[in-house]
Order: sequence, then structure tokens, then C-alpha cells
Amino acid sequence: MNRRTFLQGSLAGLAATATATAKPNKYRVGIIGHTGHGNYGHGLDTVWEAFDFVEVAAVADPDDAGRAKGLERTGARKAYADYHEMLEKEHLDIVAVGPRWLDQRVEMITAAADAGCHIFSEKPFAQDLVDADKMVAAIDRAGVKVQMAHQMRKSPFVERVREMVEAGEIGTIQEVRGRGKEDRRAGGEDLVVLGSHICDMLRYYLGDPKWVFAHVTDDGRDIAATDVRQASEPIGPIAGNEVAAMFAFDHGIHGYFGSKASPETHPWRFGTTIYGSKGVIYVPNAIYPGGQPYILRSAAWVPGKEGQWEDVKLTKPVGGNFKAEGRALANALLVEDLFQAIENDRKPVCSEIDGRWTVEMITSVYASQKAGARVDLPLKQRAHTLHTL
Repeated sequence: MNRRTFLQGSLAGLAATATATAKPNKYRVGIIGHTGHGNYGHGLDTVWEAFDFVEVAAVADPDDAGRAKGLERTGARKAYADYHEMLEKEHLDIVAVGPRWLDQRVEMITAAADAGCHIFSEKPFAQDLVDADKMVAAIDRAGVKVQMAHQMRKSPFVERVREMVEAGEIGTIQEVRGRGKEDRRAGGEDLVVLGSHICDMLRYYLGDPKWVFAHVTDDGRDIAATDVRQASEPIGPIAGNEVAAMFAFDHGIHGYFGSKASPETHPWRFGTTIYGSKGVIYVPNAIYPGGQPYILRSAAWVPGKEGQWEDVKLTKPVGGNFKAEGRALANALLVEDLFQAIENDRKPVCSEIDGRWTVEMITSVYASQKAGARVDLPLKQRAHTLHTL
């Protein structure tokens, strides 16, 4: 894992203040949004104000009213109705691809890459592996850097937990379990939209999965072709209101994802639990400075005489070459990593390869359901299984 020394800032993450020793490069940034059609993502348009060495050169949005508001909100110098025109005229260094809907993702990413722009993109990466492969190929041809907006990847809490696991503080990993948000989207839609975070966390802690065995049902019966539907937003086909998937990783470790429709739920189920031979760590899926993890130093895995749940403490200050607070801090940490990746010619912490792996894991769940057996990863069949269920 790439580590860096965090600079002066608030340990609680309520603020981060620039104290860099070297002046960063100046970056020209363009923002792609589409009001009413995926909008601007989760703060991908406003994070740039945290960096005094960034100029927001332009914003693109085909909606007239949305474009005017985007211009005002971002402080951009110019606005365009067509992002292709923006890319052609503005000579940008970085493009933020904001719309959370996926029906325009391939065209936007490819256009930005072809223009030689590095990219900060909303997640999920793609609606299927065919689209994911197209974008990875375009990014590779262009030689640009891509950072996916999986904010958990640069959460200081998440990084601290990995340090603790690697140091053996909960012993040998026995298994890792994650659940989606299980709101009205529980099951198939939850798997794509929120499950992408959990799949990314499984890979962050365990590496690339080797195979998957999954069961997808709708009200308790195995899904059929008639259950395939579109989600509440264009994110690709979905099916089922319950998903149970087991992924195999190196060293015989298994990771699990679950999401089930239920009248009773709780936001704290949405997270990742790492079970070790000496204890347990629970990591809520929340944007830093939220997401306080907890550790139980007990081989029994239940609080009692051997121990109680404790807060996971950060051991170094949080900050960077930016000024951000609250929920903007999570995006700022990702963007700063993108700048460093550009300047040091390395992959960002959550690159297009990481983005494609989340799509790989999500779509493999349906491939296993159709096969009624475990399926090796990466998938040989790149077309989405739900198109041929």
C-alpha cells in the first residue's frame, strides 16, 4: 500500500490546512455534469476549491439552468453546453466526470482520455464489463491517470484499519463480511450502487478475488428472466431483492457480500467486518470524517469478559496541500492522491483497474447464479449475464 506523511491538519478531520514544502503544479480543471441526468455526482464539482493551485477553467452541462448554476457554484471561467467543445477548446489537465448515471460514462471517459486529460470520476465505473473494458483500453492508449470517487479508499480510518490488520492486531484473518445499505434498493440495485463500495473494500483488504459463488433470489425464489429490470436510475440491468455472494481470495480467505429487502434495517449494517483469530474490526461505510471503526480484541467475537468494543484511534494527523472540511475532506484526499499520481507517474489509489474490478465482482454474482456453481475471476464472458438469463 502506498503511504505518505500527512501534513499539518485536524486529527478529527474537521479541517485540513496546507503546509506543503514544495509548490505543486498548476492544474486546469474542467467539470462535466448533466443536470437531471446524473447531475454532478457527490461533490466532484466543488472539491477543487480546496486547492489554491487549481483553476476551474470550465463546466459543461447541456441543461441551461443547470449550466448557469454550475458556473456559479464552481467558479468556473466559462460554461459549455457540449463537453466535447469544452475538451477541444480549453486544453485541460484534469476532467471531473460527475454524472452518477452510467448511460453516458463510456463516451465521457473516452472523450476526456482522448483529449489527454486525467480524470476524477464518479462511481460505479461502468454498467457492464464490455463498457469497462472499452474505457480501460481508452485510458491505457492515452496514458492518463484516473481516480474513482470511492471515498473510502483514502479514509484515514480505512488506512489505519489496514495497518492494524497487517500488524496482526486481530490475528490471522478468518473471513470478511460486508453488507449493502439495504434500503428500498435492497438486492440487485444495492449490489451495483452501494455494493460497489463493499466490493472495493474487500479487494482493498484482501487483494483480487479468485472465484465467486452466489445466490440471487426474489422474494425467496431463484431469479428468472422475467425478474430482470432496470434500476431507478440507468446503471445497467438488475434482478432480485436478495443477494448472497462468497468470494475466494488468497490464503483460503473468503469475503462475503449480502443485501436483503426487509422492513427492518439500520444504516450501520452498511459496512465491512473483518474477523480475525484474535478479534474483530468493524468499518462502517461512511464518508470521512464519519465512519469511525471499532475493534473488539476478543477471539470470542462477542463483547464480554475478554473485552469490549473500542474506538480505532488514528495515529497521525490528517491533512494535505489543501483546505477542506466536513464531507469535502474525503474527496480532497482522493484528488490530492490523483495529483501525486500524476506527478510521480503511478496509479492513483483507486484507478480504472480498481473500478473495473468492482464491476467484475458485481456482474460475476449473476454469472454464478446462472451457472448454479462457482465461477472463476476474471470472467471470460464479458457480456452481462442478465442480458441472456
